[in-house]
Amino acid sequence: MAQLWGGRFTKETDQLVYNFNASIGFDRKFYRQDMEGSIAHAKMLASIGILTEEEKDQIIEGIEGILKDVEEGRLEITEEYEDIHSFVEAVLTDRIGQAGKKLHTGRSRNDQVALDMKLYTRDELMAVRDLLMELILVCQDLMEKHVHTAMPGFTHLQKAQPVTLAHHIGAYMEMFKRDYDRLCDIYERMNYCPLGSGALAGTTYPLDREMTASLLGFYAPTLNSMDSVSDRDYVIEFLSALSLIMMHLSRFCEEIILWNSNEYQFIEIDDAYSTGSSIMPQKKNPDIAELVRGKTGRVYGALMSLLTTMKGLPLAYNKDMQEDKELTFDAYDTAKGCLALFTGMLKTIRFRPQIMERSAANGFTNATDAADYLVNHGVPFRDAHGIVGQLVLLCIDKGISLDQLSLEDYKAISPVFEEDIYEAINIHTCIDKRNTLGAPGPAAMTKVIEFNRQWILNHR
Repeated sequence: MAQLWGGRFTKETDQLVYNFNASIGFDRKFYRQDMEGSIAHAKMLASIGILTEEEKDQIIEGIEGILKDVEEGRLEITEEYEDIHSFVEAVLTDRIGQAGKKLHTGRSRNDQVALDMKLYTRDELMAVRDLLMELILVCQDLMEKHVHTAMPGFTHLQKAQPVTLAHHIGAYMEMFKRDYDRLCDIYERMNYCPLGSGALAGTTYPLDREMTASLLGFYAPTLNSMDSVSDRDYVIEFLSALSLIMMHLSRFCEEIILWNSNEYQFIEIDDAYSTGSSIMPQKKNPDIAELVRGKTGRVYGALMSLLTTMKGLPLAYNKDMQEDKELTFDAYDTAKGCLALFTGMLKTIRFRPQIMERSAANGFTNATDAADYLVNHGVPFRDAHGIVGQLVLLCIDKGISLDQLSLEDYKAISPVFEEDIYEAINIHTCIDKRNTLGAPGPAAMTKVIEFNRQWILNHR
């Protein structure tokens, strides 16, 4: 068993205890970040005279060789080592000798793992941000194409008022833009370097923490060594942001599943994102949408797990914090996979505008506009509301929509109605009149699409 702390102990660790304590099974995932941090640390140590230039070069060349061998499959990160730090130091020392033993000067595994986790989370955050931008671009493209594609808007899953597909997708566009901005905010807060904090109280060596931070792309060093080694706020924030992203994807998936059903038939999901049934040959199931919806719970679980782990920990580092990795890494991978698959699915969906428009017309989504017609002709809104309610009952009794009622039927309930009622309740008229900013009318949607275009240019 390769351990960095054996000098104090006279008895071999029980194998079961060792296995329970070890983290190599999951922290091998950030081997690249660990080696990146070690290279920066070596450069800094040389700059303050703790390493000679020759020793620094040996260490850097040795680490780069280990990295190359790992990535090309010649070197395996095995369970023989307690953690990724032990693996790198042991292999490095084996390859270059005494210089390898000097690398850990001025640092602890506590600030080392804090650095690795922060570097890894930063990389994952940027990867999620890129995937979100791809999804935002697909939403923008669909909005531009469907400004005039009418469909029913819903409340309580009941048809409410007519909107457009551009407007409906625009609602998710706003969610995804907020998600993107949240990730940017998290990056700003987290991008400070913990390396040099030691175990909890810094070090007596004259470390140049500003240099280390700069080499690793951080804004500056962290300002409190105890907080530095025990901070996982940035992981919790990222998991919270991922949970919101997954919630938004799940809501969108729920609608896609409904729209794909035989009852709606608003869309057809591409074959590449569907599966069939082993027994029912007619089936085309929205499995990807259902899986994204289902995997949302995994990401929520990681967030709740880490919140629970951290809630009672005294300062500074505690071994409980090793539990920050396994579920977190799974959540990162889950969210990235869901974003990539959802974007591909949405991009290839075939929409059915005629069915969507017919559904809006047949669902009395223009009832409010019929009431507005009466109001514009001097009828108090509360009276107008009651009159249109009677019209809807009449339509239900006859099995028709408002635009199919005869003018005589209209006048029988209110003499205010004239021939122009049919134009007033035309689905496209209902939509086109709604042009306050944020509404589905084409003038309003054109402004929003331009706002989005500028937002994308500013964020890419």
